[in-house]
Amino acid sequence: MGVQPNAVLKDARASDINNFRTEVLMEKADFVIALFGEKYKQWNTAMDASYAIAKGKPLILIRPETLHHPLKELSGKANITVETVNQAMKALSYLFETE
Repeated sequence: MGVQPNAVLKDARASDINNFRTEVLMEKADFVIALFGEKYKQWNTAMDASYAIAKGKPLILIRPETLHHPLKELSGKANITVETVNQAMKALSYLFETE
């Protein structure tokens, strides 16, 4: 989007691109997996998970136990909440089992 005159406008243009990408990819998604780690505040992940919920996309939320409290409302709206990527993969494998 070109050079921006200051950090605020640079962030705003980056946000435009991120929101555009999220909207396009969310429309294509059959389901969404939101992964929260322990190191950073992941506002973008929370926004994407909320967008998935609003669009009626099935959601698997992966978050460590230490984030139980700050993500309790989001966990309550997710279809499945787990603590590890392996647990999410097990949930997905159950979905796609053919036996």
